[in-house]
Amino acid sequence: MNKKESRLRRARKTRAKLAELKTVRLTVFRSNSHIYAQIISGCGAKVLAAASTAESTVRAQLPNGGNKAAAAVVGKLIAERAKAAGIETVAFDRAGFLYHGRVKTLAEAAREGGLKF
Repeated sequence: MNKKESRLRRARKTRAKLAELKTVRLTVFRSNSHIYAQIISGCGAKVLAAASTAESTVRAQLPNGGNKAAAAVVGKLIAERAKAAGIETVAFDRAGFLYHGRVKTLAEAAREGGLKF
């Protein structure tokens, strides 16, 4: 089993549990150059809010989208957009990534922005 398959196996277990609960979830994906966050409805069919370092407004602020500073900006941005959509509480879906580094920074910034999870 390679690194990607291991991550996807961990993600599958988390998503199965969140699907049972039918809660709104904050999903994170990170690549080497960017980090993405989406808030997905309880049924899993609709994206309610999204933010990433690939957006032009965020790219103008940051020279590099693959570091902790960029993750903090995306975390604050997703919290603002979620509150604008009327979402207060989410379940955190780290998509199999370890809760460390950029993923942890994004989660902490989203909590500071007012999201509860």
